[in-house]
Amino acid sequence: MCFFDLTANKSKNMANEKRVKIGVLSDTHVSGFDENLKRIIDDNFSDVDMIFHAGDLVELSVLTLFGDKEVRAVCGNMDSRRVKEELPEQLLMEINGFKIGLIHGWGSPEGIERKLVAKLGPLDCIVFGHTHYRSIDGVYFFNPGTAVDKRFAKSRSIGILEVGDDIAGRIITFK
Repeated sequence: MCFFDLTANKSKNMANEKRVKIGVLSDTHVSGFDENLKRIIDDNFSDVDMIFHAGDLVELSVLTLFGDKEVRAVCGNMDSRRVKEELPEQLLMEINGFKIGLIHGWGSPEGIERKLVAKLGPLDCIVFGHTHYRSIDGVYFFNPGTAVDKRFAKSRSIGILEVGDDIAGRIITFK
């Protein structure tokens, strides 16, 4: 396992707010129960306050792997028709004074960050998937990579976002 850390350079004076810890994953590409994914979730998300899934679940049954955790999820380009009917393409939310967007992404990875900002508008953090590679770039962009599918990635990875008076992101990679 390997960790990459980044603390966003934006901060808010939120001294009275509880720091929110979010488990982040994307591009799981599984059709139901997956023992490997369940182990990753149990080992890394047991203490998170909520989970973000940035699309390409494939089937809604994947959401049951998160147990009783609060889950915010969006659909991706590889999701079934049912997933696309049940989940939105994007979510916008505010956590501890930070505006955060959750979206899958689309098209070529080249310039994807620019396309996401054009679609979602100015935000403090955009969590996305689609490219299958992890990405942390300042305040705006957090891509956890792919938890179980290595088709376009050198390694599998997930992420942890912590939102308090700043936004801190960490990528956890697996062989």
